[in-house]
Amino acid sequence: MNIHEYQAKALLGQFGVPISRGVPVLSPAESDAAAKQLPGPIWVVKSQIHAGGRGKGKFKEASAGDKGGVRIAKSVAEVNEFAKQMLGATLVTIQTGAAGKQVNRLYIEEGSDIDKEFYLSILVDRETSEISFVVSTEGGVNIEDVAHNNPEKIVTFSVDPATGIMAHHGRTVANALKLSGDLAKQAEKLTAQLYAAFVAKDMAMLEINPLVVTKQGQLRVLDAKVSFDGNALYRHPDVMALRDETEEDAKEIEASKYDLNYVTLDGNIGCMVNGAGLAMATMDIIKLYGMAPANFLDVGGGASKEKVAAAFKIITADPNVKGILVNIFGGIMKCDVIAEGVVAAVKEVGLKVPLVVRLEGTNVEAGKKIISESGLNVVPADNLDDAAQKIVKAVKGG
Repeated sequence: MNIHEYQAKALLGQFGVPISRGVPVLSPAESDAAAKQLPGPIWVVKSQIHAGGRGKGKFKEASAGDKGGVRIAKSVAEVNEFAKQMLGATLVTIQTGAAGKQVNRLYIEEGSDIDKEFYLSILVDRETSEISFVVSTEGGVNIEDVAHNNPEKIVTFSVDPATGIMAHHGRTVANALKLSGDLAKQAEKLTAQLYAAFVAKDMAMLEINPLVVTKQGQLRVLDAKVSFDGNALYRHPDVMALRDETEEDAKEIEASKYDLNYVTLDGNIGCMVNGAGLAMATMDIIKLYGMAPANFLDVGGGASKEKVAAAFKIITADPNVKGILVNIFGGIMKCDVIAEGVVAAVKEVGLKVPLVVRLEGTNVEAGKKIISESGLNVVPADNLDDAAQKIVKAVKGG
């Protein structure tokens, strides 16, 4: 689960992390009062969407101006003008794709007198089962570009969970950022604070870009992106309360209610598969035959008829879907349960696109019988290769 920048900063502030003062706003009318709570004379007006690259992003609407999704204001009136332009407009960044995201929230923040910009992130290293730091003197730019062009400027290290964060980790960060004296001490303290927040809140990633040194000699977190381990959210109702469903795909939200693993993709063939590996293979073979999957959908090993029906409804609700491929290998999952779920869903929502079904494994004959006796216009397939060729041909009008 992702949260907005202002929420991330408020959370980090609970652990003593130095952040700039700011106020979130939901309407232009709130922007005047928000700006007046901050000292000025410089304010920063930041679009709040779940995507990076906001500063270099562009709004689709001409009325929103062309200054990007992060703007410097030099008066309260200018803060208000920017708020009117940005709220409700669609911001396109390198991470949103061409569709962009609608800006429904802004963060009005006090300006910072920046001397240097750094990059710092923390994430889980799945190979070592340790928490890793990524640090660079090159902040305020895409870390991917730094990794490609100047990899020697990136320092990484891991923290052994058996010992937790220690003083030498903080010194490593300070040395990587070429900080000395009081700033080195600040870096050591900040390292411990960030690690404590990361562990306490079961974060999956914490990215600060940039981490700045002000001309007053203070380290400050100027931007923060945080995502959480979805499997641990039950332990954090305070974090769950920060969820902004308007930033998420409606189909993925619906799928989560039924414990379905669903991800929207850009293709035209909807997929219903059991098992992540089989789902990946199904998507690959669809690509092999010249089309692209519209989704990743793993119904799991022990899905019920109701769960399968819900999955089918989610697929058919996508207007981009021009054909559906059901590919089930029954182990724990029974083919007859899949068949019953598909039939029930089709009878409820109808079937307006081609449907190819490949069943194999537990109760496969019973499943095929249910499909064949349903009266539905279903194309059976003998194996995965056969199924992929048939759905691609059907969608192409063959």
